[in-house]
Parts: sequence; structure tokens; C-alpha cells
Amino acid sequence: MLKLRLFSSAAAALTIAACATSTSSEASLDAAAETPAAPALEVAFYDGDFVDIQQFTTPGGVSVWLVTEPAIPIVSVQMAWRGGSVADPAGLEGLGQAVSYGMNEGAGDLDSLAFQTAMEDLNMSFGCSNGTEWTSCSATMLSENAAPSMELVATALTAPRYDEGPFGRFVREQEVSLRTRETSAGYLAWRAQSQALYPDHPFAREMTAESLAALTPELARQHKDALMTKDRLLVTAVGAISPEELAPLIDTAVAALPETSEMPVLTPIALPETAAADPVVVSLPQPQSLVRFIGPGMDRNNPDFFPAFVLNYTFGGGGFEARLMKTLRVEKGLTYGISSSIDPNPFFSVWSGGGQTKNESAGEFVAGIRDEMKAIIEGGVTEAELADAKAYLIGSYPLGFDSNAKIAGNIMSVRQDELGIDYFDRRNALIEAVTLEDVNRAAATYLAPDRFSFFIVGEPEGLAAE
Repeated sequence: MLKLRLFSSAAAALTIAACATSTSSEASLDAAAETPAAPALEVAFYDGDFVDIQQFTTPGGVSVWLVTEPAIPIVSVQMAWRGGSVADPAGLEGLGQAVSYGMNEGAGDLDSLAFQTAMEDLNMSFGCSNGTEWTSCSATMLSENAAPSMELVATALTAPRYDEGPFGRFVREQEVSLRTRETSAGYLAWRAQSQALYPDHPFAREMTAESLAALTPELARQHKDALMTKDRLLVTAVGAISPEELAPLIDTAVAALPETSEMPVLTPIALPETAAADPVVVSLPQPQSLVRFIGPGMDRNNPDFFPAFVLNYTFGGGGFEARLMKTLRVEKGLTYGISSSIDPNPFFSVWSGGGQTKNESAGEFVAGIRDEMKAIIEGGVTEAELADAKAYLIGSYPLGFDSNAKIAGNIMSVRQDELGIDYFDRRNALIEAVTLEDVNRAAATYLAPDRFSFFIVGEPEGLAAE
């Protein structure tokens, strides 16, 4: 339930003034009387069973979700902007990574060493990352150092240096990565998948030697301004800090960011409902084959999402409790591990999974995955399996909230996915409401073997015998 409260920054100023000497207090009161009172900060309180969230917009227009936790004198702040590597200009793939790499490698008057030293002096951390769809920055600091820590963050957001030294280090590290990825089974499977299923989509783009060579510090500075704008900024925070204390710190940190910029418009990837019968094989000399499978899934608005989410625990997401592990590892000894997962990304909703097996058992391994899909469709999930899945998915959920940083990150995920401020309270109830009929319907709808494309990296044997 949301409740509205008002905080007055003028009242906060008077409280601070009262802690000074009487002479200072009188001067502060006189100054306050002459200065127009700042507008009250309007805060909506969500009093949840799982977490209490304060929702407000700063005077500078930044939307913030805050969990005030006074017991631990630490503040964790998460910032995110929609627009990740998919926003890299054509021919400059990797530019977003260069932007995030250099965000704590010097800013303003501080070179890389001086910036790192300043963070150590403040007992804080700050860093950024560039994902496929989002660019994110996070900062963790002591509550007592929140103001100078956020001033350092402001310097990084406003004037990152991208000096030649750190930028050259980034390039060298990426050059090594470009070479080593050609022997990475996981990377080769991803590339085969993207080229086979969505070759022209931005999700299939990747850094190349040519795009890396084209990157420059000046391009990174320009692209930072395209990625990090006020209008796309989301903020979450957790710690020993109040809304009226946090709001001016956030506004100071982002005051010099551009108001807006153009971002490419993404279209959803539609995987074929019927996949190719034969696996795609990528040759890589090694004793084992990596097997990956991927098929169409569903986004969170689909009524089958939570039934499929619960079903996935039984199928491949529950470790040794999952059927794939019980059959292919425990009973047949074909693998050390195999798993599956559901990604409800509205631009790429998939059900996927995989594992490794000996080259000579690759055909049997693929057949075993398909057989488990058929078995769960034909025989259904048992009442015991459903109860176990629910118990784990509900019981393990709080483990992701055992630190300020984790709470801030989870709240940010809810904001990014637009799940609603009450999601933490609804989530477990939605899982508990899933019935045996629901999961068996989801299995019949989504787990048909012919919906899944298989990609194998190694020197697999026995595939023709399937």
C-alpha cells in the first residue's frame, strides 16, 4: 500500500542549524527567513510485507526508489540507463564497453591513480558496466561520507578523462579477449546461435578487431553523453539515509548530464516455432562437446510465465532435483552438470539450457535432453515435484537480499523490468498459486522437442544415429 508523506528541506536546514552555536543559529535562522523555502519533497511509502520502499522524484527530476536501513551505516546506490551495447554505432562495436571501463579511471583533475586513491580515502567503491540493453553504475559508501563520495561520483559522471594510459590498457585487454574467445566453447555456441537464429538483430552484433581499432578516447567521451542522460536515468538506493538527505546528493551527481539523446529502437526477436531437426555443429578440438539448446519462451505478461518458471525448476533449474540432472548425470553418467533457464526479456523471450559431455556421447546426450522433454509432456509433473519446486523458489528468495548492494540491485531489476513496486510481495503468491494443471499445460505448450534448436561445440559423435 502506497502512503504519501512530505519532507521539507527548509525544516532539515533548521535542524542542522540548531546543532551549531546560538550565534550561528540566529544567523542561520535570519538567512532562512530571507531565502524562499524549498518545495517539500513528496515521498510515497510502499509498506510491503517483504520490503518497505520510499518512492520520490528529486527536485532535479530524478526518479528514486529508496529503502532506508539505519542498522548498517552503509549506502548503496544503483543507477541505470536504458541503452547498452545495442547502442554502439555500426563499426564501433565495443564503444559502450570502453565508456564503462574508463568511468573510474580518472575524472576532472584526478588521473587514474588519484581517483582510485580518493575512493580508498573515502572507503567507497564506484564502477560502471555496459550490458546488452542497459548501462549501469553503482556506488557503495559509508553514510558519514555520503556527500563527498557522491561528489566524486559526480566528477566521474560529468568529466571522465579517458586518458591514453587507461584507454590503451582497455584496448590491450580486449585484444587478448578477441583472441581467446575463438577457443571458448561458450562464445562459439553463442555466435553460432546468433548467426543461425537472428543474424541481423542488434543482439547479434559483437566487437571485432576492426571496430576495436577504430575506438578513441574522444569517441568514448561523446558516447558517454549519449548513454547517460537525465531522461532515461533510474536510481535505487539502500542504506542509512533518508529521502531528504539523498535527493540533493543525487541531483548534484547528475546535474551536468545531458537532458536526452537518441537511442536505437529495438524490435523483438521471434524464434521459429519449429526448429531445424539437425544440430548446428562448430568444430573445436577438445575432449568434450558443449551442447546448448534454445527455444521460444514467454515474457512476464504471459499468463504461462509463472507456471513455466516453476516447471523449469523440475525440468532443469533445480540442480540435483531437476530431471535433466537426475537422468543425464546421476543415472547415465553423461555429464557433470546440465541446467535450463527461462529468460522473459520482452525482446528475446527464450527457454534455454545445456551442458557438456564426452565427444563420443554427444548423440546420446542430445537424445536424452529431447527424451526428457517428451517425458515431462507425456507423463506430467508429480505433486511432489511441484511442492518441492514451490518450496525452493519461495524459500530461497530472501537469500538474494542479504546486503544493501543486493537489495538495491534487486530493486533496480524490478524497475528495469517494470514489474511494479509491489512485485516483491506478489512474487511468492504468484508462485504459490501455480497448479499441477498449470505446469503441465506449460510443458505441453513450450517443451516440445521440435521447438528447440541445438548447438554443439567440440568434436561430437553419434549425432547421425539419432
